Amino acid sequence: MSAAPGGWWTAPGATPGARYGFSLDGGDVRPDPRSPFQPDGVLGLSEVIDHARFTWQDGEWQGADLAGAVIYELHVGAFTPEGTFDSTIEKLPHLVDLGVTAVEILPVAEFGGDHGWGYDGASLYAPHHAYGGPDGLKRLVDACHRSGLAVILDVVYNHLGPVGNFLGEFGPYFTERYHTPWGAALNFDGRGSDEVRRFFVDNALMWLRDYHFDGLRLDAVHAILDQSPTHVLEQLACEVHDAQPQALLIAESDMNDPRLVWPRERGGFGLDGVWSDDWHHSLHALITGERSGYYEDFGAPEQLATALRRAWVYDGAYSRFRGHTRGRRPDGIPSHRFVIAAQNHDQVGNRAAGDRLSLHPMAISALLLTTQFTPMLFQGEEWAASTPFQYFTDFSDPQLARAVRDGRRREFEDFGWRPEDVPDPNAPETFERSKLNWAELDHPKHRKVLDWYRSLLALRRRLPVCTSPVGEDVQVQLDAGVLRFERDGVVVKVDVGRDWAVDVAETRG
Repeated sequence: MSAAPGGWWTAPGATPGARYGFSLDGGDVRPDPRSPFQPDGVLGLSEVIDHARFTWQDGEWQGADLAGAVIYELHVGAFTPEGTFDSTIEKLPHLVDLGVTAVEILPVAEFGGDHGWGYDGASLYAPHHAYGGPDGLKRLVDACHRSGLAVILDVVYNHLGPVGNFLGEFGPYFTERYHTPWGAALNFDGRGSDEVRRFFVDNALMWLRDYHFDGLRLDAVHAILDQSPTHVLEQLACEVHDAQPQALLIAESDMNDPRLVWPRERGGFGLDGVWSDDWHHSLHALITGERSGYYEDFGAPEQLATALRRAWVYDGAYSRFRGHTRGRRPDGIPSHRFVIAAQNHDQVGNRAAGDRLSLHPMAISALLLTTQFTPMLFQGEEWAASTPFQYFTDFSDPQLARAVRDGRRREFEDFGWRPEDVPDPNAPETFERSKLNWAELDHPKHRKVLDWYRSLLALRRRLPVCTSPVGEDVQVQLDAGVLRFERDGVVVKVDVGRDWAVDVAETRG
């Protein structure tokens, strides 16, 4: 290869389908860090892909809007028995009938093994080979758009996985100045960081351009450490919105920092939405009585009332669990920019047994789906699925598999869960038991819950789209253990003090 400015190297182009790798200074052959496909897995050779060869049929798709959206989070490998992009397409009629408007797909960037959550990806430009590779993913996005569903992809820009992570051999992609819970931090603000930032911003642009995604969910942005005058998230938002103005960028963050969604002229990063874990924690702690781990900060009915009104409970309040003041007031932020959930992959999968919140699904869904915020469902929630969603991996290295298993068991000490109750992530049965059981839809108990969710989503479609600033145009009252939530002529009453009985009334004409 020939050296070029900025640390780049070039060689004559290869034809589509060609396999290739890079040898650095005579070392072992490595896959391309920007590999578009890893047909033999994260450690194999890369393959040249010509994105222009795919024939898209979504030309009439008009794009997505977070206002009025209902998101459905799914894991491709566990959503269907086959666990592929193509088998996911077969279930899209179910999602359309349910009444959701957008699908959020857990990470699909190439990771070690055939199955895993996807948050340990190493080839960030390559759709996972076991799911169906680049063309399979394009078929899925294309089918979603033709079914009227937007598609959001979960991406991880705070760390790389342990298998196939050769990025540090190609340049100063990592730094020792910061650390994350998952290992070395990415170098977004040190020497040589311009091209590091370029790598990740280009990745975001690639998913939107070449795969027609409508938006990205940015994993754990509080672990993206950057002291540059222009934070990498601001750069990413600016370039993404310049290229695709309607693209959605939704941040997961536990900092309750409104600057993520403040516009740039106000000193913000200009993202489109942000998760609210407080909404989930307030509901979960109250309904289950759990007070271990971060649930120590939650459990009062008044906190749930606050979450229903303002999304965040900790907006400058002291957190006992964290030992410091957390958050900042979200005044003025439109309500729809907050994404809330009663279940998601984190809050289910990061429990010892991956058990779902199965208590009182009627009351929970009534509060979730009449909200002024943007609700998100987790796969199977709509029929009270009995299958767990456990943490699963497929590492071939026994030492790594053992380290992950032991580390996960230590991680749960704050919650008081016994190590023996935590399934082995690398055991095949952990993955198999996490797959949805679609036969449950034939059972009257599950069908009743599904019908309730469909009716609530039909009610939601009749409501005006709420873009008012957070805290406005809603009424929340708590009296004698009965929580009353009202907006736009819909009243939801839930007896949170006793049996969680629920009543939903529509009073508008």
